[in-house]
Amino acid sequence: MTSRRARERERLVQRLREEGIRDPAVLKAIQETPRHIFVDEALSSRAYEDTALPIGFRQTISQPYIVARMTEALLAGGPLQKVLEVGTGSGYQTAILAGLTGLVYTVERIKPLLTQAQARFNYLGITNIRAKCADGLWGWPAYGPYQGILVAAAPMEMPQSFLKQLAVGGRMVIPVGASSSAQSLMVVTRTADDFEMKTLERVSFVPLVGE
Repeated sequence: MTSRRARERERLVQRLREEGIRDPAVLKAIQETPRHIFVDEALSSRAYEDTALPIGFRQTISQPYIVARMTEALLAGGPLQKVLEVGTGSGYQTAILAGLTGLVYTVERIKPLLTQAQARFNYLGITNIRAKCADGLWGWPAYGPYQGILVAAAPMEMPQSFLKQLAVGGRMVIPVGASSSAQSLMVVTRTADDFEMKTLERVSFVPLVGE
């Protein structure tokens, strides 16, 4: 890592602290993960800004604050060995999760994005990610239930398919809402016989297609 990149990441982590991110493991993962690898070369100079950036196909790499906030919320209940991510996108959030959990299963519907993300994982030597191209609305039931589920696109309503794949005691972090101006970031915890749901904050995500 060049000294310039190191300083940029340090400044980003400091901004995240100021915005309320407290988990030291999450902040360390943000500092150690090269976000510039996950954006187009033309945008690499903006890679460590705390903003979403386009990655093609009308998709974006999420704002670092949102990545950190969702990851922190997912891990708040303790360590996770098996996690499902819906919406691989650039692969940045996936890489963050891979550094903090045992095994990540990730689903992306846009094949070129998935191919790019897998090449980035290989370049970085990340080996605990399993990926497939599919409609994310169905999750990946073959390997469920999952201790954690992180959804990087917004369904209009809470999908039953995701709830069924969440293990008892597991947590899901998901944006829900009919439009980008009316979405809420939710945390869902599965108990022995029910689901507890909590709203974290207002957010703006691309819609989860397939509904």
